[in-house]
Amino acid sequence: MTEYVADLHDIWKIYRKPGTDVEVCALKGVSLRIRRGEYLAIMGASGSGKSTLMNILGCLDQPTRGHYILGEHDVSSLPDDQLSEIRSQSIGFVFQNFNLIQQLTVVENLEVPMFYQGVRPAERHERARALAERVGLGDRGDHRPMQLSGGQQQRVCIARALVNDPLILLADEPTGALDSKTGLQILDMFDNLHKSGTTVVLVTHDPNVALRAQRTIWLQDGEIYRDTANEQSAVSAMPIG
Repeated sequence: MTEYVADLHDIWKIYRKPGTDVEVCALKGVSLRIRRGEYLAIMGASGSGKSTLMNILGCLDQPTRGHYILGEHDVSSLPDDQLSEIRSQSIGFVFQNFNLIQQLTVVENLEVPMFYQGVRPAERHERARALAERVGLGDRGDHRPMQLSGGQQQRVCIARALVNDPLILLADEPTGALDSKTGLQILDMFDNLHKSGTTVVLVTHDPNVALRAQRTIWLQDGEIYRDTANEQSAVSAMPIG
């Protein structure tokens, strides 16, 4: 088992503006290593490259050049079908706007990724129920997203991200759509997931959120200009279940 779950070396990402010959360099030679079990925050102003970096980390996009080793795989230039398979096996995503299927119940939303992984119906239903229980929604399994609060919907998203026991849990502004009290409860969940050994990468614009991580990197104009270890603040972590 390698020490690093993600190893990015000299990553460049260059986009061409549609209909023009104008090129935009979103990432410029980014090198980054993420240790197994690490809690990392990514910060930067709009246009700094943090969304592009997140997309590459999550295998949603590939670098123009450079190498990205995810676990034991070089995913830098894999064909789309292989990249999609590795993404489904190795990455968990938590989004700001939840991205839940409104017509499905909590349990059914949690079963969706397992359906595509070929998990048998009885097993995926049992696992989905257990995940709902894990994030404190054991009594909400038959509710649809519109019947849940914003914080409860984000708990479903976190449970969904854990379905594949991911190498990396990627969270993009996970408290952005929540009030401050609910946001703190969600951040407590990430603290507990990290304590249980999950590798967490969180994109945020809020320095107070970033301070909860072990380490913060700042992006500016497509480059890492600061990479620091955080002094662990005294945050009261709330049990997940």
